[in-house]
Amino acid sequence: MEVALVALIGIMFSVTIYLLLSRYIIRMLLGVVLLGNSVNLTLFVAGRIDPIAPPLIPARLTTPPQDVANALPQALILTAIVISFSFFVFLLVLAYRAYQDLETDDTHEMRVAEPEDEGLPPLGY
Repeated sequence: MEVALVALIGIMFSVTIYLLLSRYIIRMLLGVVLLGNSVNLTLFVAGRIDPIAPPLIPARLTTPPQDVANALPQALILTAIVISFSFFVFLLVLAYRAYQDLETDDTHEMRVAEPEDEGLPPLGY
């Protein structure tokens, strides 16, 4: 099971890199979403997938009688979900405002600071 999930994580990261290197902002945003999901799946696999007992300790014992589940990966995944969603919404608002101002989502057409008809900026100091 873990091997299949590791292969899926590798595929997701490679698709993420492909989308982030695109010249269209919408594809870049989809790459950011896929990156967040890839990281969450990585944390999930790193925290073990085996069915383990919940961390309950009987009244007469001071330690659990068997292996127990680790709550840290679950807390990290919840935190990563919140952070990646808020980051995506922030980037979505920025992309929408850029589209409103420039009327394009192509990054090559968004070259307002460096017009194509002018020469290169000075290269030396």
